[in-house]
Amino acid sequence: MQTPQELLKLDNICKSYGQTPVLKNINLSVYGNEFLTILGPSGSGKTTILKILAGFEEATQGVVLLNGQDISDMPINRRPFNTVFQDYALFPHMSVRKNVGYGLIVRGVGRAQREKRVDEVIETVGLTGFDKRLPAELSGGQRQRVALARAIICQPRIILLDEPLAALDVALRGQMCKFLKGMQRRLDIAFVFITHDQQEAIAMSDRIVVMRDGEIEQIGTPESLYAEPQTRFVAEFFGENNLLDGVVHSGDGTWAEVEVETDMGYLTCKSNNTATAVGARVAVAVRPENIDLLEDASRGYACKIEDIQYSGATYIVELSLQKASQIKLKCRLHGSRLPPALGVGDIVGVTWAPGSAVVIGKRDA
Repeated sequence: MQTPQELLKLDNICKSYGQTPVLKNINLSVYGNEFLTILGPSGSGKTTILKILAGFEEATQGVVLLNGQDISDMPINRRPFNTVFQDYALFPHMSVRKNVGYGLIVRGVGRAQREKRVDEVIETVGLTGFDKRLPAELSGGQRQRVALARAIICQPRIILLDEPLAALDVALRGQMCKFLKGMQRRLDIAFVFITHDQQEAIAMSDRIVVMRDGEIEQIGTPESLYAEPQTRFVAEFFGENNLLDGVVHSGDGTWAEVEVETDMGYLTCKSNNTATAVGARVAVAVRPENIDLLEDASRGYACKIEDIQYSGATYIVELSLQKASQIKLKCRLHGSRLPPALGVGDIVGVTWAPGSAVVIGKRDA
């Protein structure tokens, strides 16, 4: 596989407002044609990173490098980036065509070339026939496409997107996720996308940066973050997880099997965490969809069904461990996997496939 080419780098970026730190030693690369998502809860620092990239904010410490050159002091209008904001920031008195072409006017592009380019970009974002409408005459999804067209028309190296789907309803958000990812592939340029929504991140990203309290918690593909969370925060924030505290009983801290002593007994787990030496305090994560229920409680961990919630394609089953009722578990079953005779109050066996339990570090607090 070809090694991706680094386009942009944040090197030891810190940002403080007075005595309050909001970014702490951020080291992050953006590759030339990837869809990179910065994901985190409110206050985690993700939007501050975008503002520093775009030039709206200055870092307190560290540098921003573009192709190895320091651009930390480069003015906003000279950076080869364009930003799509959450509120789209369209000119309400201008038509779609004028909104899209505004950046070319500012750059002094001649009328004939400008009109040709506007036509091409409007077609690219699927707004042909809407070019004379005002923003108020468009749907939320259409306004978002106008904002994207305005961002790409000047052929930037990177497009920065600051939670642009937040104002859309759930169905339209799903459509726009597909549209944005397809657009990024066609343009073959880097997108840096800011969101607090895990499903948006999973649907579009080549890589995801999970932020917490101004620090990078973990970077990886959607698949690796979901299957191999390295901290308790990532395990809880990036999808649902059952978490069990324990102590490493045996193992070598590699992806080889590690045995962890928990209140459920000794669990065989996998781990890529070098902190999982014998005696280390860890957590064990098991995704709800990896848990199976058995009518014969003797064939697994005996649990009591506390609640069953129907959610369309699946059932969410909440359980408590018989021998330690403070241990709560949740499993997600497709209808065909839920034994029909089971109900609230029944005692069942809980089991999961080998390799479904993952050891993670205990950085929390």
